Amino acid sequence: MAVSAPRPVGIDELLERVRSGYTRIGAEEAHEAHRAGEVLLVDIRYEALRERDGVIPGALVVERNELEWRLDPQGSHRAPEAAGHDLRVVVVCNEGYASSLAAASLHHLGLHRATDLIGGFQAWRSAGFPVEPGPGQAVGPGTP
Repeated sequence: MAVSAPRPVGIDELLERVRSGYTRIGAEEAHEAHRAGEVLLVDIRYEALRERDGVIPGALVVERNELEWRLDPQGSHRAPEAAGHDLRVVVVCNEGYASSLAAASLHHLGLHRATDLIGGFQAWRSAGFPVEPGPGQAVGPGTP
């Protein structure tokens, strides 16, 4: 008996499925939890976006292709912040799409408290929360 392949899904359906597995949070809740030291914000945006738009102070920057290796508490390449499976991680991408898939991947590694930021970095910045110049950005008028 042949095993049939699963029915293909589009990205919108896939996002619905993965997002139903956890509770996403908004910029205000993420900001308050970050200020209180209750979450680890993980910025997965690529360098050009960080250079263009800036970074969230105190966020751990991990490019998407390294995320699982850096946050796996059992991994040999883990970041020091990835101390255990109970770590509350909030993944931040540019607009809140790639971060949903990344948070689902972290759930597969046992990081059951992983979630993502609704609207991503753009929502954070639009809400007026702190942003620092990214690498290569000028810090003020007349700065080279």
